[in-house]
Amino acid sequence: MTSRIRSLTSPSGPSGPDSPAPSRRTVVKAAAATAVLGAPLAAALPARAAEAPAFLHGVASGDPLPDGVLLWTRVTPTAEATPGSGLGPDVEVGWTVAADKAFTTVVAKGSTTATAASDHTVKADIRGLRPATDYWFRFSSGGTDSPAARTRTAPAHDAAVTGMRFGVVSCANWEAGYFSAYRHLAARGDLDAWLHLGDYIYEYGTGEYGTRDTVVRLHAPAHEIVTLADYRTRHGRYKTDPDLRALHAAAPVIAIWDDHEFANDAWAGGAENHTEGAEGTWSARQAAAKQAYFEWMPVRPAAEGTTYRRLRFGKLADLSLLDLRSYRSQQVSTGSGSVDDPDRTLTGRAQLDWLKTGLRSSDTTWRLVGNSVMIAPFAIGSLSAELLKPLAELLGLPKEGLALNTDQWDGYTDDRRELLAHLRDNAIRNTVFLTGDIHMAWANDVPYNAGTYPLSASAATEFVVTSVTSDNLDDLVKVPEGTVSALASPVIRAANRHVHWVDTDRHGYGVLDLTAERAQMDYYVLSDRTTPNATASWARSYRTRSGTQRVERTYDPV
Repeated sequence: MTSRIRSLTSPSGPSGPDSPAPSRRTVVKAAAATAVLGAPLAAALPARAAEAPAFLHGVASGDPLPDGVLLWTRVTPTAEATPGSGLGPDVEVGWTVAADKAFTTVVAKGSTTATAASDHTVKADIRGLRPATDYWFRFSSGGTDSPAARTRTAPAHDAAVTGMRFGVVSCANWEAGYFSAYRHLAARGDLDAWLHLGDYIYEYGTGEYGTRDTVVRLHAPAHEIVTLADYRTRHGRYKTDPDLRALHAAAPVIAIWDDHEFANDAWAGGAENHTEGAEGTWSARQAAAKQAYFEWMPVRPAAEGTTYRRLRFGKLADLSLLDLRSYRSQQVSTGSGSVDDPDRTLTGRAQLDWLKTGLRSSDTTWRLVGNSVMIAPFAIGSLSAELLKPLAELLGLPKEGLALNTDQWDGYTDDRRELLAHLRDNAIRNTVFLTGDIHMAWANDVPYNAGTYPLSASAATEFVVTSVTSDNLDDLVKVPEGTVSALASPVIRAANRHVHWVDTDRHGYGVLDLTAERAQMDYYVLSDRTTPNATASWARSYRTRSGTQRVERTYDPV
């Protein structure tokens, strides 16, 4: 796309970095699937067709910097220009940034051209803004204005920041329910930004992924997404969700991808849910998924078109965001000694070196790591057979219960040992991993060596958020919420002394609150993922005090 910026230039973003796999999640065939397989491509649009340029997919901002932010929208120039269609004329799209909601004090204006080549998505990388400041923005085309939205810049590089607050989410399966978690985060009005830790979309066809046998609402397209048009259509479908649009309009997003933005259990050369040949080549599918992701997300691509990059929030925190799919070796069979093979990698050499260098050189109070799969080690313990089987399915473990999830850091122990030894050897403190992926909420210490007794010192802490809608343990067993967690959580904690809390059953989100003294995660849960007006309630809070590298419970949300 071409861009004409009337008052600001758009320099580059923040500096970037220089045997068959076991299935982590069981595919659940929904009973209603046979009735809904005809969803057309155009179902990605709302019921009303676009007769003139329209902004049917909302507006968004992301990757805040002290002097700028990345703005995003998608314009529908004509009715036939649906996401993924490749149809529709070029159209000019203007953007306006203001210091007030009424747009009386405009601070930046510009325009760009939306084309079918970019699926009529547009981005504007705005600079010249003031740090730690709220702004409002909107787009316009053909006499039509988009909805207005709020964004916020990051604090100045050397600012003494008293506090920051982030929403934290992951794993949103469209067909399993509604995105009420996004609505409740949007309604808070107190977020500096929100983190999406992966699985923003899912690749499966209708009825092919966990929904407790009930497809709540239909995917578009109905089939598993493989091509560029497919991925574009699925992203378009997601951004018709009103709760997701509301959150994008309330605060900037900071996002990384996990596997389902591509295919289940993706690695550098393939995926568990990809059949080479029948579904084309993996390289073509991966390239299509990445292209659609960067078209549809307000994310600045780092080196080689990945999502690993680093953002800073004054002297309080920096945030290293990882890409744990593009470079990883293939997952090995659970129980295989290959998990310790130093030639296998989760991060890739360049990314691990980049992460280590950033952690060592950081001069902020907190070193946050956006991490798509759990880094704390996990052993099952002596779960009963009726609980072991669904837990094994959720985590990709063999039914006999060997204690290893090879899609997580547990399957790449050499990378983990190197990283944790680096934290120890360089006396790096206040490292907090923020994690999604496994549809359960956890509060963990990250020990240097989980196999010792007494438990070794802790290198870092980890807060894992549960899923927005994707199946967790009670959904797989199909029992009332809380039933499984009451039985499984004590056993999991007994076998994993570094785990302070695990909730296996509920859906929701987290709110991370940072001060110089502590990093606290407040966990919120939803009343019912299948209800569009689901309520949210506070469940638990855990924090790590500066200098301790330990998690402790606190009894009130911030």
